[in-house]
Amino acid sequence: MAPKLILFPLLAQIGLTLWVYVHLAIAKRHALALDQVDHSRRALHADAWPDSVLQISNNLRNQFEAPVLFYVLVLVIWAIGAVNPFSMAVAWGFVLSRCVHAHEHLRRNYVPRRRAIFMVGWGLLVVLLLQCLWSLSVS
Repeated sequence: MAPKLILFPLLAQIGLTLWVYVHLAIAKRHALALDQVDHSRRALHADAWPDSVLQISNNLRNQFEAPVLFYVLVLVIWAIGAVNPFSMAVAWGFVLSRCVHAHEHLRRNYVPRRRAIFMVGWGLLVVLLLQCLWSLSVS
């Protein structure tokens, strides 16, 4: 298996983050057009924006939490030559969990479901970490 293939899930996660940025920009433009923004507070205070914008903004912030660990783990797997079908499946599983999490967060936003989805992704990060440690110990 070509080691560079592990970069595709990483790039897909970056694509998801960029999509959330676009979604946020559209929501902010819409809120501004409807005059739903406290202009005197918008530069420094998140509560100047309507809840619909805050919801997207919160999801965007989430894209810079667990996914950062994913980026590092993928690059470690690539650097130590541990790319295999298992690591590919786990990496794609993580990206899928983040897509489902973003969908839940940006639509229904039912916290118990969001937490369960997050825990799936978290578990996959642990699996990637264990694979890194195992690969380093046997090489």
